Amino acid sequence: MTAFKGERPHRRPQVDPLRSVRGPGDPPRDVYLTGTVFLDIIFTGLDSAPVRGTESWARGMGSSPGGVANMATALARLGLKTSLAAAFGDDHYGEYCWDALEQGEGIDLSTSRTVPGWHSPVTVSMAYEGERTMVSHGHAAPPEEPAPECPPEARAAVASLTPGVRAPWIAQAAGRGTRIFADVGWDETGAWDLAGLPDLAHCEAFLPNAQEAMRYTGTGCPRAAARALTDHVPVAVVTLGADGAYAVDGRTGETAEVPAIAVEAMDPTGAGDVFVAGFVTGTLADWPLADRLAFAGLTAALSVQEFGGSLSAPGWCEIGAWWRQVRSLDRQDPAALRRYAFLADFLPEEQAGPWPLRRAVPTIGFRRSA
Repeated sequence: MTAFKGERPHRRPQVDPLRSVRGPGDPPRDVYLTGTVFLDIIFTGLDSAPVRGTESWARGMGSSPGGVANMATALARLGLKTSLAAAFGDDHYGEYCWDALEQGEGIDLSTSRTVPGWHSPVTVSMAYEGERTMVSHGHAAPPEEPAPECPPEARAAVASLTPGVRAPWIAQAAGRGTRIFADVGWDETGAWDLAGLPDLAHCEAFLPNAQEAMRYTGTGCPRAAARALTDHVPVAVVTLGADGAYAVDGRTGETAEVPAIAVEAMDPTGAGDVFVAGFVTGTLADWPLADRLAFAGLTAALSVQEFGGSLSAPGWCEIGAWWRQVRSLDRQDPAALRRYAFLADFLPEEQAGPWPLRRAVPTIGFRRSA
């Protein structure tokens, strides 16, 4: 969704997944995260990959904050009080991203900053044949300024681990009782050594994909990899692509496996971020492991049916519409319906407002006459 100064921001349905666990003295924020915000420009409706020396026309286009904003938006739309620390350029792109996140999504940017003279990073994403190709441009942001309140107090934080790099804020946050959830990117060094992820020791949950998990553990099966990872982190969640996800809680021995929901994928951008956001939400709400895994998979499945990263992150409006739709269809597997029955405790009986929500206009904005 986009929001511009002078517009009324989008209001999410009043669903608080943490209502049963909130109490006096709780941290003022549910989730804290930090990273780089990009301006994402997304082209969809391409019949094939662009061909060298030719011009390709896309049938769809959108723009939205990307990068770490994908995760922040996904968390906020699920009803979590989300705080983001990031650098924003003082150009039009940076102003647009700031307004879209703060005014449009209700994300706390009090720990973020505007950097004078800094050009906002930009990513152009092209979606076709269920895949994506991206081209990015950006300049390194100036060093972080001293921030004594950063990281702020929060129930949880989401971190993206980088092989061979330690992020001091993770240990600081964990030392204050913040629960750390982490994913990881492809190890470009080729080492695939868990010792090269020093901040993993501070994490409650680690959520790699199957290939990453098997390479880090030296196993040939993603389920075996998840079990091996619990020697290093309490909860391991391995995403299996079209086969769903598998999770192990090393503290209790509990395991869970949930198949993926079959959908027609338009654009996978941001699906991993949405999955993590769904799992964080379920964990903070104190749901059983299988419910957390099912909810994460559902939110990711809903996201790939739309284009863009933060644009496609579902809220409770979309989740409720999906639940009502699947219950209305004939010949549904009763066991599959029971798998998602826990959603009924969080959804209103009737649809609140139109669906699907119109999350964004196709360009940065339109001029308005006085």
